[in-house]
Amino acid sequence: MEQQMNSGGWRGSADVWLTAAYDALLETGVESVKIQLLAKKLNLSRTSFYWFFKDRQALLDALISLWREKNTGNVIKQTTAYAETVTEAMLNVTDCWLNDDLFDSQFEFAVRSWALQSPEILQEIQNADHERLSALSRMFVKFGHSEQQADVRARTIYLVQIGYISMQTQEDLETRLKRIPEYVEVFTGQPPAKREIDRFLARHQTTPE
Repeated sequence: MEQQMNSGGWRGSADVWLTAAYDALLETGVESVKIQLLAKKLNLSRTSFYWFFKDRQALLDALISLWREKNTGNVIKQTTAYAETVTEAMLNVTDCWLNDDLFDSQFEFAVRSWALQSPEILQEIQNADHERLSALSRMFVKFGHSEQQADVRARTIYLVQIGYISMQTQEDLETRLKRIPEYVEVFTGQPPAKREIDRFLARHQTTPE
C-alpha cells in the first residue's frame, strides 16, 4: 500500500498500523492494541489512524482477518496440497508447524490468549478449530479412512499441535525434525517413505542423515 502524505507529513498506511497492532498483540496482549499507544510507538498523530480505520474495533477486526487468512487458510490449503500417499499429505500439513510463513504459532497463542477475555474471539477460535479439524478429517477420508477414523486422527494431530503452542514448548529445529517420521507414523498408521522424508527435509533446509 502506498504511503500516505499530507501537509503535516507521513500518515503511515493501513499495513503500518496493522503491523504495529500485530506486534503489540504478540508482545503484551490485546490491551496494548490501542490507538494512542500505537501512534506513540509509530511517532504518528492519533488522527492519522482514522485515514485507514474507522475505529479501534476495525483494527481488531483486521487483526482477526489476518490471523484467519494465514493460520486457518494455510492449514486448509496444506491438507489439499498434492500428495500421492497419506504420509506425504501429513508431511504437507507438518510444513505448517515448521514454517512461520504458513502458520504463525506466536500469533495463534496471542489470539487464543485474547479469547480468554472475549466471547467474540472465543467464537472465532471455535470456528477455526472446527474448520481446521474438518479439513484434516477430509484429508484422511480421501485416503480411504472411515469418517470415525479420520475424525480421531485429525483430533490427535491437531490437539498435539495446539498443545505445543499452548504450552509454549521450546524445541530446536533439529530435535523436531528427528521426531517427524515417528509423528507421521503415529498420526497416519504408516511410516513415511524415505523419499518423502528426504523431500520434506529439503524443504526445511536440512539434509537427511
